[in-house]
Amino acid sequence: MTRVVLVPGVLALLPSYASLEDPVADLRAACLAAVGWLGREVTVLGDAQGERVADHLLGSTDRGHDEPSYLVVGNGSARRSEKAPGFLDERAAAYDDALRAALTSSDASWPPIELGKDLLASLDGIARLADLLPPGVPAQADYDDDPFGVQYWVLRWQW
Repeated sequence: MTRVVLVPGVLALLPSYASLEDPVADLRAACLAAVGWLGREVTVLGDAQGERVADHLLGSTDRGHDEPSYLVVGNGSARRSEKAPGFLDERAAAYDDALRAALTSSDASWPPIELGKDLLASLDGIARLADLLPPGVPAQADYDDDPFGVQYWVLRWQW
C-alpha cells in the first residue's frame, strides 16, 4: 500500500516564523495530522522551500507505518485577492478550481502548468504527483482554504 500527502510549502509552518498568535493554526494541525499518517520512509516532492517545510513537518511527527510514502509540497495560486502576495488575478479562482478537481478526482484533467506559474502557484511537487497517482484513487481533503489570498490544500491518497 502507498500513502501520499499534499501540504503547502508555506513558511508560516516553520518555527522560525512563529509569533505569539499562530496565524495558520488550523492549517498546521491538518498538516501535522496528515504527515503523521505517512510511513517512516518518505520521499519528498517539492521545490527548495517545500523541502524546508517538509523536513520540519517530518521531524515534528512520529510515523509508525512501513508503507511507501510520499510527501508532496505545493499550493495553488498566490493571486486570489488584492492582499495576496501576487495581487489579484481574475484567473486564479478558476485555475485553483481546476487544479482541485484534478487533485481530488481521476476524471478531471490537469490544468496547464505554465498558467499556474503565472498565477504564482507552487507546482514542482504537484506536477510530479500527477505522474504518481494511479487513476481512480480519490483524495481525502483535510484542509481546503485560501488564507492570505493563497490556495492551500492538505490532501491524502492511499492505494
